[in-house]
Amino acid sequence: MTEAPTIFITGATDGLGRALAYRLAADGVNLILHGRDVGRLEVTADDIATAHGVGRPRIVRADLAELAQVRKLARDVQNATHRLDVFVSNAGIGGGMPDGRDRRTSADEYELRFAVNYLAGFLLTLKLLPLLRRSAPARIVNVASIGQHPIDFGDIMITHGYRGTRAYGQSKLAQIMSGFELADRVPAAEVTVNSLHPATYMPTKIVLEEIGQPIDSIDTGVNATRRLVSDPALDGVTGRFFDRTREARAQAQAYHADARAELWRRSLELVGHHDIA
Repeated sequence: MTEAPTIFITGATDGLGRALAYRLAADGVNLILHGRDVGRLEVTADDIATAHGVGRPRIVRADLAELAQVRKLARDVQNATHRLDVFVSNAGIGGGMPDGRDRRTSADEYELRFAVNYLAGFLLTLKLLPLLRRSAPARIVNVASIGQHPIDFGDIMITHGYRGTRAYGQSKLAQIMSGFELADRVPAAEVTVNSLHPATYMPTKIVLEEIGQPIDSIDTGVNATRRLVSDPALDGVTGRFFDRTREARAQAQAYHADARAELWRRSLELVGHHDIA
C-alpha cells in the first residue's frame, strides 16, 4: 500500500493556508501545520480531524520574524516525519494593516516584510531540502504574488523611501527569484520549485482589514495552490511562476541571472547558511 504524502504548510491557521489544509485533508494526505499561536493551531488541527474524520494533523509553532525560531521549526518538522513530499511556503504579512505601513524590523534587525515573507521561507527551504530530496520526487510551492517590486541591492532593507507595498512586492519577487535559482540547482526529478499568485484580494484577514473588499474567492486560491501541490500534470515542471492556474511572467528582474545569483549570495549571508551541494 502506497504511503499517503506528507505536506507541510506554513501560515496554516488563517486565510489561504487554513483553507488549503482543509482541502488537502479531504484528499487523505498527512499534514504538518505551522502557525504562530499554539491555541489557534490546536483548534485548526482539531477542526480538520473532526470535519474529515481523519488523523489529527501534526502542529509546529514558530514566529517567522526570528531566524532562531525558523531553525527550530525546521528541526521540529524533521523530527515529526521521516519524509516530506511537499513544502508549501505560505506564511506572510501584507503591505499594510494589520502589520502596519511604517518600516519595522524583525528580531534579527532585518526589514520585517523581507524577513517574514522571504528570508524565513528561504532558510526553511534550505534546512528542509535534504529531507525533501530523500523523499523524491518532492515539491516546493511558494505562495507569492503578482504584486512584485524590483530589488534594490544597494538598499535591500529599504532604509530609504519605505512603503509597505514596496516592501511587500520586493519580498514576493525575492521568493520567486530564489525559487527560480533553486530550480536551476536541484534536479527536477528530486524536487520541483514553483511559485504562484494564488488569487487577487481573497477575503483574508489581511485583505479585509487593509482593502476592505475582496475580488477573488478563497476557493480560487485554494484550487490554484492545490494544483501545484498535487496535480500529476505538473510532475517534473519546475522553475515557473503561475498567475492562478496559468503560467505567467514574473517581474523582469527575476529573469536576470546575475540578479538571482546576487540575491542568493546575499540571502545565504543574511540567514547564516552555507550554500547547497
